[in-house]
Amino acid sequence: MQRAESVPQRFQDHPRRSARWCTVALCAALVGGLAACTEEPRSPVVVEAPPDPAVVREVVEPSGLTRHLEALQAAADANGGNRADATGGYEASAEYVEQQLRAAGYEPRRQEFSYGRRDPVDAFNILADTDAGSSGNVLVLGAHLDSVEEGPGLNDNGSGVAAVLEVALRLAEQGAVPRDRIRFAFWGGEEDGMHGSEHYVEELSGAEAAAHVAYLNVDVVGSPNGVVFVYDGDGSDLDGFNSEDSDSEAEAGPEGSGAVEQVFVDILRGEGIEALPFGFIEDSDYDAFVKGGIPAGGLFTGDAGTKSEAEALTFGGQAGEQYDECYHEACDTIDNVDMTVLEQMTETLISATVSLGGIEDGLATGTATEGAG
Repeated sequence: MQRAESVPQRFQDHPRRSARWCTVALCAALVGGLAACTEEPRSPVVVEAPPDPAVVREVVEPSGLTRHLEALQAAADANGGNRADATGGYEASAEYVEQQLRAAGYEPRRQEFSYGRRDPVDAFNILADTDAGSSGNVLVLGAHLDSVEEGPGLNDNGSGVAAVLEVALRLAEQGAVPRDRIRFAFWGGEEDGMHGSEHYVEELSGAEAAAHVAYLNVDVVGSPNGVVFVYDGDGSDLDGFNSEDSDSEAEAGPEGSGAVEQVFVDILRGEGIEALPFGFIEDSDYDAFVKGGIPAGGLFTGDAGTKSEAEALTFGGQAGEQYDECYHEACDTIDNVDMTVLEQMTETLISATVSLGGIEDGLATGTATEGAG
């Protein structure tokens, strides 16, 4: 995540970066191209009923989330206090994620890339898949694995890593059979400009991009003074977001993003939570997917912005203070993560994955683990 400059208060937590892509340049530059630049037919977003919330609460293990955060904290502590790209802290974080995935039956792989012209950084993403589903399509869940150099990054974005990893482990444990292949992605190079997710999308052929039914982004989902934001896939809140005093211009997501947004909204509403919409403003890993024409959505609980009085009335916490005072600071440690919020966001993520990935029979506790690849 990067810092906002001038954004309406309820959106200050999402800073805007300068757009580095434009559709014409991208289509001209890429060999093979993306689905957005070709005539490839796009797979529709298909929504199934989400699982029973009581079952989800049984499946998600708070102790697992704590264990993941403890491992990421230890990785930072042993390596200069951070988990920034191309450091020992990043490598230790990656090894932990890979070990957990392998133990659950997945075959994680590193997707290597480099960025930076003067002093190139050699980096990598971690990708792991369930077995291919009957549809031939792909649903991607992603979180960036790197931190800033200033701190360990346990909310930004150890929280998202813990959520995605826990969903992967719990689906494997459940023996879940999805209609779509589910890909779990842990991105490198986010804090330096979303390089890992950008590389991933650039490498897709037109047919591969068209087979991506949606991308679900989880970046900062355990904020200590947080609210619950869901990305505004259909652009219905753009008028409230784009203002004359804002340097950030939100955009609607590609066709299908509205359906992704509604899945998250409905799941949270079923738990008594009225989520707030948040615009796509080019500041997290969803950006490459949106620009590539792939439907996107996800969850976010706030970072550098200031909580309003209305938000404090709805979500609790302190009005007039940042959602996360330790955002991009050395104090973004495990003690900075609200575990109750993180557990709720993880439950929401696994419910959305069942709904959008078409997992047969939803979730049934106690089933054997097998079949991840």
